[in-house]
Amino acid sequence: MDAAAAAMEAGAPARKESGLRLLPARHGGHAHGHSGLARTAHGMSSSSLRKKSDARLVHKLPVAGLRPVLANLQEVFLGTKLAVLFVAVPLAVAAQCFHFGQVWVFACSLIGLIPLAERVSFLTEQLALYTGPTIGGLLNATCGNATELIIALFALMEGKIEVVKCSLLGSVLSNLLLVLGTSLFCGGIKNLHHDQPYDRKQADVSTGLLILGALCQSLPLLLRYAVGAGEHSVAADTTVLELSRASSFVMLLAYVAYLFFQLKTHRQLFEPQEIEGGGAGGDEAEEEEVPVLGFWSALLWLVLMTVVISVLSEYVVGTIEPTSQAWGLSVSFISIILLPIVGNAAEHAGAIIFALKNKLDITLGVALGSATQISMFVVPLSVLVAWIMGIQMDLDFKLLETGSLFISVLVTAFTLQDGTSHYLKGVLLLLCYIVIGACFFVTRQPAHRANSNGTLLNVPTVPMNVQVA
Repeated sequence: MDAAAAAMEAGAPARKESGLRLLPARHGGHAHGHSGLARTAHGMSSSSLRKKSDARLVHKLPVAGLRPVLANLQEVFLGTKLAVLFVAVPLAVAAQCFHFGQVWVFACSLIGLIPLAERVSFLTEQLALYTGPTIGGLLNATCGNATELIIALFALMEGKIEVVKCSLLGSVLSNLLLVLGTSLFCGGIKNLHHDQPYDRKQADVSTGLLILGALCQSLPLLLRYAVGAGEHSVAADTTVLELSRASSFVMLLAYVAYLFFQLKTHRQLFEPQEIEGGGAGGDEAEEEEVPVLGFWSALLWLVLMTVVISVLSEYVVGTIEPTSQAWGLSVSFISIILLPIVGNAAEHAGAIIFALKNKLDITLGVALGSATQISMFVVPLSVLVAWIMGIQMDLDFKLLETGSLFISVLVTAFTLQDGTSHYLKGVLLLLCYIVIGACFFVTRQPAHRANSNGTLLNVPTVPMNVQVA
């Protein structure tokens, strides 16, 4: 604190202290330059919603043997500003068991997923402090969007291909337009008289991958229409489904290359930059990044949280159609708009907080990183898992959805091309999201397309698996 006061007296901006404290974690003697990926932008975003637990009640417990257990429970459940939302988890289970109504089950499950998603990020970060930067980065890369992946898997098991595609598409759109747009707008208003700089190299990498993902998702749709219109022919054993599976392998290969690029060869591009340079704040960073949970304790809690997320995800998938009828909204609108907004609320709030603190590198890491992970990892993985399960899921997301995705990626890429931001860029991204949301709000899916086997989800005049000699 003395060092921080001296820095302020010297005329350093107040944000300098907070920026230094939020730099990537250092652990176990790793050099500063090699520690960056032990804490990714996702983990740092969620850290803005955490709070220190009050240990006074624990010390007053007369039974000394129970103090570590109580301290553990307190850190897991009360170490977040979203702790009050944990009440929705037992309410969702009670609503399901006592048949309060499927709409109540859906609403309580969605709310309960908010703190659980934040706690998964916290627990993976705790594990990363023990495993080192590379394994920690892989943990964050695979668990950063665990909620979306689990919802997609349960929807696949129930054969609801439409829910899988729409929820994953909605997550990408939400991160690119809603989260990034709100963050740029709020940060621009906070810094009204000057632009906010950021390192565009990280943005260029992410937008390049997003364009590749949009291309891989567009080709099955374009092929189906081209063959159906008689403009091209394909071999008898070539189908849109097989093209989608081949493209999924390409997307996963690109994502693996991206992880190697991020975690090994160019990790410095993904480290948040200090605004005013180094200082005594680095000591506070190390002190703050000491793990508060043991390795096995964090691992156990991670497994338990994943199980609870799985239960609530099953509730959400099972009640989405009755909720759609009760609320008068299409399944597409709920899956594309409502599910991503609520499911990623904690991560989204963290991105906005860092934009307000003039830390746009972290904000871009959250929004673009999450969108990239969904597009290049979760989407192709869902296609391949569906293949293993014997379900015919392809990358044909239909014309309206695919067009919305491609245009959103292009708008985001052009918005981020100059390395500076102001509030008007945020306004433009938000307006794009509002227009897309309005489009899906007015759409109503014909009843015959709601078939859960996924074979009737395309334009009826052109078959999904085209086989032309």
